[in-house]
Amino acid sequence: MTHGSTPIDLDRHRAAALTISALAMDAVQKANSGHPGMPMGMADLATVLWSRHLVVHPEHPRWSDRDRFVLSNGHGSMLLYALLHLCGFPVTLDDIKSFRQWGSPTAGHPEYEPHLGIEMTTGPLGQGFGTAVGMAIAEAHLNSVFGDDLVDHRTWVFVSDGDLMEGISSETASLAGHLGLGKLNYVYDDNRISIDGPTDITFSEDVVARFEAVGWHTVTVDGHDPEAIDAALSEAAGENERPSLVAARTHIGKGAPGKQDTPSAHGAPLGRDEIAGWRAGVGWPDEDFHIPDGVREYFGAGMDRGREARAAWQQRFEEAAEADPDLRPRWSSYHDPGPVELQGPGFQAGSELATRRAIGAIFDEIGDKVPGLIGGSADLVGSTKTILSAGGSFSRTDRSGRNLHFGVREHAMGTVVNGMALHGGLRPYGATFFVFSDYMRPAMRLSAIMDIPSIWVFTHESVFLGEDGPTHQPIEHLASMRAMPNMAVFRPADAGEMVEAWETVLNQRHPAIILGTRQGVPVLDRAGLEGGVARGGYVLRDGSAAAVIATGSEVSVAMEAADLLSDTYSIRVVSMPCAELFLDQLEEYRRAVLPEGLPVATVEAGATFGWARFAGPDGLTIGIDRFGASAPAGRIAEELGLTGRKVAERLANWLEGA
Repeated sequence: MTHGSTPIDLDRHRAAALTISALAMDAVQKANSGHPGMPMGMADLATVLWSRHLVVHPEHPRWSDRDRFVLSNGHGSMLLYALLHLCGFPVTLDDIKSFRQWGSPTAGHPEYEPHLGIEMTTGPLGQGFGTAVGMAIAEAHLNSVFGDDLVDHRTWVFVSDGDLMEGISSETASLAGHLGLGKLNYVYDDNRISIDGPTDITFSEDVVARFEAVGWHTVTVDGHDPEAIDAALSEAAGENERPSLVAARTHIGKGAPGKQDTPSAHGAPLGRDEIAGWRAGVGWPDEDFHIPDGVREYFGAGMDRGREARAAWQQRFEEAAEADPDLRPRWSSYHDPGPVELQGPGFQAGSELATRRAIGAIFDEIGDKVPGLIGGSADLVGSTKTILSAGGSFSRTDRSGRNLHFGVREHAMGTVVNGMALHGGLRPYGATFFVFSDYMRPAMRLSAIMDIPSIWVFTHESVFLGEDGPTHQPIEHLASMRAMPNMAVFRPADAGEMVEAWETVLNQRHPAIILGTRQGVPVLDRAGLEGGVARGGYVLRDGSAAAVIATGSEVSVAMEAADLLSDTYSIRVVSMPCAELFLDQLEEYRRAVLPEGLPVATVEAGATFGWARFAGPDGLTIGIDRFGASAPAGRIAEELGLTGRKVAERLANWLEGA
């Protein structure tokens, strides 16, 4: 049985697949930590995919039109490391021997190392499943912009029972089926074993029927028959109207004499005796990290497919650029965008405007200046104001649309945004109410770990959303997000700061959160203070008795309190829209804003946790360390002490006590 122009050399395939198993066993044993069973069970599947189907280039791992490979069951990362090494990517045998060790590139659960060929290899199960949907959306959209000659590749994904048990897989599978993402191909490792025992103790659904029900093409295959695998992958690649699931029946720890098809093959070294038994059973030399002659060459021949594809792509690009002088700058505007300067419509100082509405007022300008901007909301676009009025809707029939409709799928939205960011060429965002960031936190955390430019837009960001009550009112969320390393949290005070916040975020390539109020807030007179947002914090009103740091809607409250106390105390008001950026400034600047010895108070409509690092042991932190209430915003502010008058009283009592 053949596919393409050549049959599978079964002897060479067997040697290649056994090499993957051997390297996985040996690396896990040496590290005394890891998951050998999945790489052994998926070795045949991986060998066929990488040697005969996947289009990648070891010397140019970031080539834009390569296929994407996602290992969602990332606990089996030795499968990927073995493939990368054998295929000629810059993962050395010494790297494999230092699996899971300090400073080694071969981490237990890698996420994103594109220079090594690691696209997305997730530890949290289900995240890779959803992220791949975002990659396929990115490919489809960029294909609509640049055409088949420059953007035409597939996304291949390995997934496990655990991925399919996690709810994120249901959300994203539903979305992918609805959108008809035909270049999206999943291989399901149906080994029927989980950590606690056989999967049938918890998982008995008909997986194939489930995916067919949400619009997927499916094929079932023996995961250890290379010719059948080749046929199944070819069938999946030939289906362009629907995403595909190849359900492959496999055996975890295949060939391990005492541990095949057992939970003990999953998350621990097999042990020397078991490895010796495997070696004897398959006729393998009794040698650690053995790689037979010809295996690297076998995978290398598969990599020539990618080398040839890239060369042909490069020629097409040059010819197209010669015919169309606008192509290079247009390509760069997506893949290597320059600085963005936002003007905004001009907000009148003294007027009142919700900062979420300020987002809406500048969103079309952002879309015009950032052609790669794409995203949407979780069925809340009317509330978050995040829509490009001329952007169109991305759909099964129109891939050019820039407005994505996620539906009520916050989990899916988070992973899809990450997938688009990882794919490259786009600047994606996702928007919802701030309290629903609880559903998105795993994806947001991964965006921070991977340091990718996902933009997280959250409105209704405090108790002042009002009558919806405590379930919808964020309290601990600001402190929680600020505790996340490598995540910049922007809480603009007014419409002017919102413009600067977006400009700052768009001009860096890191993950960021932008928060917008539901309620109207005063537009501040910030003449001469432009640029303060990019430094994280700045002096909005000078004073010498104390400094009051405030964020978001509480900046105007702090200004009102300072006015009320002006006959008695000279209060400095510091707007701090992004504490992370402020802490990154040189000490000279930070001391200019918050002079040493000046008493510090903080005001924010959220948990006070974390503000002590600014206020110190003798400072004052004004916030909300309880859940909210269902009432109009004004009544909530009065009851919780966040009016100008109440804050002034707290400040006066504090300063008198000092």
